[in-house]
Amino acid sequence: MKAVLCHRLGPPSVLRLEEVPRPELGKGEVRVRLHAAAVNFPDVLMVAGDYQLRPPLPFVPGLEGAGEVLECAPDVQAFRPGDRVTVKLRPGTFQEEVSVAPQRLNRLPDGLDFVAGAALPVAYLTAYHALVQRGRLRPGEVLVVHGAAGGAGLAAVDLGRQLGARVIAVASGESKRRFLIEYGVDGAIDRAAENFRDEVLRLTGGQGADLVFDPVGGEAFEQSLRCLAWGGRLLAVGFASGRPGELPANYALLKGARVIGLRAGEAGRQDATIGRQLNDAVYRLAAAGRLRQHVSHCLPLADAAQALRLLVDRQAIGKVVLRMD
Repeated sequence: MKAVLCHRLGPPSVLRLEEVPRPELGKGEVRVRLHAAAVNFPDVLMVAGDYQLRPPLPFVPGLEGAGEVLECAPDVQAFRPGDRVTVKLRPGTFQEEVSVAPQRLNRLPDGLDFVAGAALPVAYLTAYHALVQRGRLRPGEVLVVHGAAGGAGLAAVDLGRQLGARVIAVASGESKRRFLIEYGVDGAIDRAAENFRDEVLRLTGGQGADLVFDPVGGEAFEQSLRCLAWGGRLLAVGFASGRPGELPANYALLKGARVIGLRAGEAGRQDATIGRQLNDAVYRLAAAGRLRQHVSHCLPLADAAQALRLLVDRQAIGKVVLRMD
């Protein structure tokens, strides 16, 4: 079978498509034929050696995918051959087949194809954990989303609107700003051309943001503190800018603000109840047809390096997905 391997750390160009043995089916495992795998910014960081998780070399990147169950170990009762599923790994989905524990699988909701299914787990689990379980977003509140045209950012925009928030989206470039307006946000700010702090205050009549979703870090984090409403919350989701933001404690004090860190996957591992509630909520929404996964690029598995480069160069909107077919 084919798999994308990272033999040495570096830019996306280090990735190679190779023939590898099929994974053995172990006790308590399920073998899945993957049809699609989504690309995430942590894949870029992992390949570069800049992520908190550093798998031993060589490794297969990829955190999420979707496919069909081929076979199950005799002691597995939850799935059977032919079931359509999504897969979450740390890492390993940039390949044609995987053998995994059933806990790594969810049934792919009816109405979703494999591409949409592959784009579901990471972004929406992160966004739901951030907005609901950590941020406690309430109807009528102002939600500001940085990196709003990215995978997690667009999922946060989607969920924020469904939760009844007034959503202000921040992205770089006029084309992304126009996309977000058409997507239905209440306000869209081109970070490359506008001072987002001043624009947030203008759009809210000076009130500021109740909740900020920040996967960017750096200056975006620091300026977000300055446009929070009284009692506002700032969600530290990631550092796509390349550096964490610095926290001037006086702003938190003066605004009665909270800075909240989050890691959706780790939260589920630390507390199984949180993990189950998070998983069930997202897949219920998907099964009801309420989620709007947007895939801007769909490429063959052989073009995995190009797929990661799209994220590095900020050319993607929503998700980038690799197809194995």
